Amino acid sequence: MTKNSMVTHESIINNSVPFAKRHIGPTSAEQTHMLKTLAMESMEELIKATIPDSIRSKRPLALAPGLSEPEALARMKELAQRNIVFKSYLGTGYYDCHVPPVIQRNILENPGWYTQYTPYQAEISQGRLEALLNFQTLVSDLTGLPIANASLLDEPTAAAEAMTLCFAHQTEATHQVFWVSHNVHPQTLAVLQTRAEPLGIEVLTIDFAQNTQVTDKLPFGALIQYPGSDGAVIDHSILISELKTKGVMIAVATDLLALTLLKSPGELGADIALGSAQRLGVPLGFGGPHAAFFATKDELKRKIPGRLIGVSKDTTDQPALRMSLQTREQHIRREKATSNICTSQVLLAIMNSMYAIYHGPEGLKNIAKRVHSLTTILAKALTAHSFKLVNDTWFDTISVDLSKSSVSLDLLHTRAEAAEINLRYPSDQSSSQIVGISLDETTTLGHICDLVMVFTGTNEESRAQVQTQINGLVYQPFEYRFSGRLVRMSPYLTHPVFHQHQSETQMLRYIRHLESKDLSLTRSMIPLGSCTMKLNATAELFPISWPEWNGIHPHAPQVQLDGYFELFRELESSLAECTGFDAVSLQPNSGAQGEYAGLLAIRKYHLSRGESHRTVCLIPKSAHGTNPASAVMAGMRVIIVDCDKSGNIDLDDLTAKAKEHKANLAALMITYPSTHGVFEDHVRAICDHIHDNGGLVYMDGANLNAQVGLCRPGEFGPDVCHLNLHKTFCIPHGGGGPGMGPIAVKKHLAPFLPGHPLAEPWEKWPSESLGTVSGAPWGSASILPISMMYIWMMGGPGLTQATQVAILNANYIAHRLHPHYPVLYRGASGRVAHECIIDLRPLKAKTGVEVEDVAKRLMDYGFHAPTVSFPVVGTLMIEPTESESLKELDRFCEAMISIRQEIAEIEQGTFDKVNNVLKHAPHTQQLVVASSWDRPYSREKAAFPLEWVKTTKFWPSVSRIDSAYGDRNLVCTCPHLTSYEGI
Repeated sequence: MTKNSMVTHESIINNSVPFAKRHIGPTSAEQTHMLKTLAMESMEELIKATIPDSIRSKRPLALAPGLSEPEALARMKELAQRNIVFKSYLGTGYYDCHVPPVIQRNILENPGWYTQYTPYQAEISQGRLEALLNFQTLVSDLTGLPIANASLLDEPTAAAEAMTLCFAHQTEATHQVFWVSHNVHPQTLAVLQTRAEPLGIEVLTIDFAQNTQVTDKLPFGALIQYPGSDGAVIDHSILISELKTKGVMIAVATDLLALTLLKSPGELGADIALGSAQRLGVPLGFGGPHAAFFATKDELKRKIPGRLIGVSKDTTDQPALRMSLQTREQHIRREKATSNICTSQVLLAIMNSMYAIYHGPEGLKNIAKRVHSLTTILAKALTAHSFKLVNDTWFDTISVDLSKSSVSLDLLHTRAEAAEINLRYPSDQSSSQIVGISLDETTTLGHICDLVMVFTGTNEESRAQVQTQINGLVYQPFEYRFSGRLVRMSPYLTHPVFHQHQSETQMLRYIRHLESKDLSLTRSMIPLGSCTMKLNATAELFPISWPEWNGIHPHAPQVQLDGYFELFRELESSLAECTGFDAVSLQPNSGAQGEYAGLLAIRKYHLSRGESHRTVCLIPKSAHGTNPASAVMAGMRVIIVDCDKSGNIDLDDLTAKAKEHKANLAALMITYPSTHGVFEDHVRAICDHIHDNGGLVYMDGANLNAQVGLCRPGEFGPDVCHLNLHKTFCIPHGGGGPGMGPIAVKKHLAPFLPGHPLAEPWEKWPSESLGTVSGAPWGSASILPISMMYIWMMGGPGLTQATQVAILNANYIAHRLHPHYPVLYRGASGRVAHECIIDLRPLKAKTGVEVEDVAKRLMDYGFHAPTVSFPVVGTLMIEPTESESLKELDRFCEAMISIRQEIAEIEQGTFDKVNNVLKHAPHTQQLVVASSWDRPYSREKAAFPLEWVKTTKFWPSVSRIDSAYGDRNLVCTCPHLTSYEGI
């Protein structure tokens, strides 16, 4: 035996690899090499040259040291087990379901699907676009309306989008009233009221069965819930017809599963149909993320909110998919926008579409019939025990009136809790004795027996007797429990895609076939500026599949949610520590929702001080397009502030406009570091100037990845900031959603954070809430464990190092590319922040090469393009993040340098300005192996421009897409494409 006195058991046992080393791409040696390349002696020297000393935080992050992956997972499991998963019959738009394992494993848990970016580069997004086109077809078919979008955030915000669409479409500007059925889901009403108030819209709740003759307040639009929140299924066709003759637009909030049995909203005469697709194969998730759907008439297609997938063709005349009508995107419409929709719910919409494909139309109808049958059996069993039902029509929900029964509300509650059952009880403010019960796909006859025993007080010894009664009802003839006029007769899901993949083998192959058409982070870096496409570690994603997180209804009682509430407390505390703010709301379920909520908090603050006239919002020209759109939605008037030649806010213009509008100044919206990728030295002075003129400062947190651990926005001036958890804190982008956009505020804005009408009183609900901005109290709560896992595993030092390396990587790329492409903006010391903008405009006049040509040519090298023409037309904005290794950074730089050499060949006259490798990019495998080749460059140059491409080749599945053709010939549901055959 030998003994080494320098090594102890303790040092060996504790010698584990920190998670930060797994998350951060460049090794310590590579970081040293990169710093030397930049002529920097240390990381601190680089950071000092990049971030103004005036905003550097004076203390490190007060967060615990990083945990290992097993340690963090064990801690998260311990937290999860503090949640109690009852069987919930709470309904109100949220229903349990069976997620087919083939979909859970191969989409929800597959980084090939969840790490993709929004499909702006359509040629390398064809798989996802096809899945979304299937979703649109599903929605269009079931709603009976010809145009459906590719999902919205949740049902209540979709209803709010319907209201504002109706408002914008009205012909009579005097119509400021929107009618809402008294039977709408309560969270939908709350979001509508929040959205309506800044726009001057009056929301009136109407019992359409009793009172529609409010002639002095004729509405511009009306929202009907079908089936109603209490379960009633009412034929509103006559009402709809009468209202439409008076110029009233009709929106119907509905249920896709119910529509397999019920006449569609389109057949009833609706202009718009909306709702949640959650019950089609997506877990409850304590409220999200879930995909909302939105469908409308053809004449409203250019006003539909969100994204629309359409069929076009590529340069070889092959069918190809793309996002249609992209001029509707808010970064283009800006202050003229009526919606700020940026993130949708792509990953969840894809799961919904695959669920429908897996079951097919008959399978969906069978599920709906089964739910309907079980509801009828339950209704008959309860009425046999003398319980009175409020509604005599239903699909999946019945309401029981206890006021004339021998069972009190308290007694029923006690029995249900003992049986681990959640029922829908009246709100605390209501004197009602009505209890709601909603069934779903997971309900069984055993569950029906449990429910009857709870209502009747039957003990376990008598269970067999109750079961016998239920079994007797099972053999009674099936009948629809709604008007025969409402029974659906029209076909749906007739396209072959909904009939070809019912076996798991076929389903698996179809999913893999589509995945192979998409470029994700599993293939290469996605260098998009302001989008922060960083590692989404597998350990961070594990908990979202645990039932303790994803199996809970968002209206479950607080007593069952100890784990969730501890998660909220710790995550809010961690985010406050990272940002320097005093309070955090987790409710906004996208970055744009966070913007909107932050501005509403500012608005509410001014109102509380009697300053309702403060409505002017200053926004720099360089701002993200959702900024002005959000300001307009918050009832503010947008004034644009110029930027100087260095890309910074023009202080003279800001000063002049702040002074001009001093009496009415509400806010300034800034992005920091700026959208141009630099830390502006005078940010403190900017904030002080706005405060001196009576306004508050909102900071867009899109670029927070350059600040965490190094500076805190709450310390240098902003009053409120939204955080993109799907950027800085590792929630995946999911191909265009989900996202989370919590807001952090200073103490004076804390009383105005979002609240929720259905959440039980909680220690942090604000006293003067701005209202409700998302359907669920804590937004897309089931994905919050991802960010918590990231923070736990990185710890304070790891988070700080991640920010440092993000800045290092960006500066390294800027340094390598500068000899070939001008870097447009730099800070005072010549450094960029965590992203850089390269300028391609000088090349256009000489060569005819557009920025789009470079974006498409990058596909041939196996890369997604950086952000194209934002914030400056004709440029590329590059953000490498901290997760990319030196090898990957060099690969990207080599590709960009090689493309510059290809451009030089055009400059030198070797290739024509029109007929060259860039103008024809991207090159498909089909094109390269075709028997004929008439290009002036070789096939090898087209497909394998660098040696390493041969071993990592990703083939775009279509050639360059003709966008204009797709807009002129708009097709937004599944055509009979040959690409569906043989799969």
